[in-house]
Amino acid sequence: MTSATASSTPPATLSTTHSTMPSILIADDDPRILTTLKLLLKSQNYQVVAVSSPAELLTVLARRSFSVALIDLNYQDDTTSGKEGLALVAKMRVLDEHMPIVVMTGYSSVDIAVEAMKQGAADFVQKPWKNERLLSILQAQCHIQRIAKAGQKLAQENALLKSQSSTDCQNIVAQSAVMKQLLSQLAKLAKSDMNILFTGENGTGKSMFAGYLHQCSQRHKQSLISVNMGAITDNLFESEMFGHVKGAFTDAKETRIGRFELAEGGTIFLDEIANIPLSQQAKLLRVLEEKQFEKVGSAKTQQVDVRLVSATNASLAELIAQGKFRQDLLYRINTIEIHIPPLRDRVADILPLTQYFLSLFATKYGLESHQLTDEAAAGLKHYHWPGNIRELSHMIERAIFLSQQQLITLGDLGLSPTQTAKVAGIDSGGFDSKSDTLEVIERQIIVDRLARFDNSGHETAESLGLSRSSYYRRLEKHNL
Repeated sequence: MTSATASSTPPATLSTTHSTMPSILIADDDPRILTTLKLLLKSQNYQVVAVSSPAELLTVLARRSFSVALIDLNYQDDTTSGKEGLALVAKMRVLDEHMPIVVMTGYSSVDIAVEAMKQGAADFVQKPWKNERLLSILQAQCHIQRIAKAGQKLAQENALLKSQSSTDCQNIVAQSAVMKQLLSQLAKLAKSDMNILFTGENGTGKSMFAGYLHQCSQRHKQSLISVNMGAITDNLFESEMFGHVKGAFTDAKETRIGRFELAEGGTIFLDEIANIPLSQQAKLLRVLEEKQFEKVGSAKTQQVDVRLVSATNASLAELIAQGKFRQDLLYRINTIEIHIPPLRDRVADILPLTQYFLSLFATKYGLESHQLTDEAAAGLKHYHWPGNIRELSHMIERAIFLSQQQLITLGDLGLSPTQTAKVAGIDSGGFDSKSDTLEVIERQIIVDRLARFDNSGHETAESLGLSRSSYYRRLEKHNL
């Protein structure tokens, strides 16, 4: 409780490149010192919380984080030895292992300050202090902490990215009218912060469109963190999503940043969101509603600013009816719902996508470019694509190694005339004139023409010689 006053040295100017005000937790049992420090630090754009006892400091530190702590080593129970302050440093390290601690000591007791640094303090100042030196130390420790946090975040981001396939939004192929319209819609939605839910079959590229949305948004300079919710087990959900502190459980050997914190200021993409265990959905709902969370093993509430984008190939309405998905969570994630059409409904994109994959894999494996036979090209257009774009990618990668020359045949693609004729209709000889009914043949013809004219009703009706009303009656008749 050594009495000291600040020297008359004018305050140093504090420069900071950080977008938010750094926060300082100060502790001293002398109210004059607390008042002096608060005035000094607030004038330098610090957020300041002041306490007068070790117990009060520990209570505050258990609830929130600070950029730096500035603490006295002597309090009312022990005014000169510094033992109380040393014990306090050790307890603070348990609550926050990374926060820099700067200790204050009087009576020129350098030995006590050195001992405090052995206990985990980052630096020390002597009373009476000089403002210039004190501010220089605090500024340096704030900067060091920012670098350390950024380094930890970057290391975890890099480890995460190695386990994820990269999304190159420049490679989106959209020649069909439906996809051009979808990309235009996404470019507009990107300017907002609304939560987006992508729906569609497996392999349609939902994660790629999530990447496109992020790159078009104002958050594009920050991280896009992707999470496969189907790969996170129930018992690891909180640790993966919100992080944990060292010692929170048996294998928690170091503090870990969660996915939401990694995505701070950017976008978090929750793929296969229907797979979140029901027991964990309330925890996700809370962070979406309140924009805050706690690490496992910590009582400190952290604020988070992220945009949520999610995706599923399941019917969430059915899961809600079965009691497997919370309706209030659905309302949070689907401010806007975007359906990604299957590849069979965007036939105009099939051959451009094929050319993209041919070029991609030729470059990847150092091979000469390949071309398709006319039969192979027609087969790709008429195949029904249960695996969508993912299936097309695998098919082309396999075909360039199976082909005998630089010409890929229908057989190299692993397709048979029967498979490709099923949807092709009359133009590909896909029906049996001896057994199929007139209704089956008519439906096949309409399906083929729709695919050929990229689902254009006007062009399809015109090619079939039908009036508009006759055309739509046939669509209704065949449930098209």
